[in-house]
Parts: sequence; structure tokens; C-alpha cells
Amino acid sequence: MILTQQLKKGGIAMGRKSNKVIDISEESPTAALSAEERQNRMIGYAIDMAEEQLRNRTASSQVVTHFLKLGTVQAQLELEKLASENALLKAKTEAIQSGKEIESLFTEAIKAMTEYRGDE
Repeated sequence: MILTQQLKKGGIAMGRKSNKVIDISEESPTAALSAEERQNRMIGYAIDMAEEQLRNRTASSQVVTHFLKLGTVQAQLELEKLASENALLKAKTEAIQSGKEIESLFTEAIKAMTEYRGDE
């Protein structure tokens, strides 16, 4: 409820130990045009909040652990794996599309040959 009141005033509370309020009304005077833009803005606010908490040494263990995990080799390998899987899916999609185009060309060629022979 307190957070809701602070949001209505244009600010966000900073953690349990701090009463500092960040003014978010100055950063973006206009409303986001899409849900994706709003989501990205909120993610940015959350990251800014986490950064401030880490600097002030008021971050929860969950926040610290989250950012520590991002820097591990395993996290980097998972990102590389996701990128490779995305590339593979794109290649499969292109192959399917190419196959459909080739099938269409063969169909047109067969139709043209039957018309040329006069079998129709």
C-alpha cells in the first residue's frame, strides 16, 4: 500500500533499509506506446534499483545471487546455446520455405510441359 502511494506520487521506494525515493516522472514524461516499451521501461527501473541497492550495500541475497549467476561460465554457455538454437530454427524455417518454392516451380513446370504436349 505504501509502495502504491509512492508510485502515485511519481516515485519508487528503495529497499527495506532505505527510505530513498527515485523520481521516475522526470525520466519519461510521455507514456509508453506499447506494452513491450512499458515492460522494457520497468525492467530498466528494476535494474537501476538493484544497482543502487548493490552500491548502498542494502541489496537482498536474492539480488546479489541473481547478478552473480549472470557472470558465470554456465550462464554464458546457456546464452550461446540459445543463440545457436535460434540460428538453427531460422535455417529450418528458410529450408521449409525454399522447399515450398521449389515444389511450386516443379508444379508450374509440369503444367507447362503437359500444355506443350497438348495432353490437357
